[in-house]
Amino acid sequence: MSDSVQYVTNAQGEKVGVLLDLETYQQLTNLSVDSELLIGLNLDELQALAESYLSPKAQIQLQELLIKNSENDLSHDETETLDRLLVQVDQLNILKTRARYTLNIFKNKQQVA
Repeated sequence: MSDSVQYVTNAQGEKVGVLLDLETYQQLTNLSVDSELLIGLNLDELQALAESYLSPKAQIQLQELLIKNSENDLSHDETETLDRLLVQVDQLNILKTRARYTLNIFKNKQQVA
């Protein structure tokens, strides 16, 4: 998409506007209706996001806390840490799903074209 974008600059060289080719404009306006799409990422970035995981350190910590939790042996601080990690997992899963969804939309549009 970056090849199809041109910037309008003022006399000071500051970007003040954008010109898009018609295809890019139509893609952006059609896609922007769906708030679940991740706009502004290229296919490689979407693929990387779709395949991302918690860091190994966070994953190990999560596993240890889940084991302690199953044994009812968590301190207050550990409970807070576990809750925070679970929220991170949930948010990461939502982002990964949105990335896969966006990839599927792009692939379907490419097959139609």
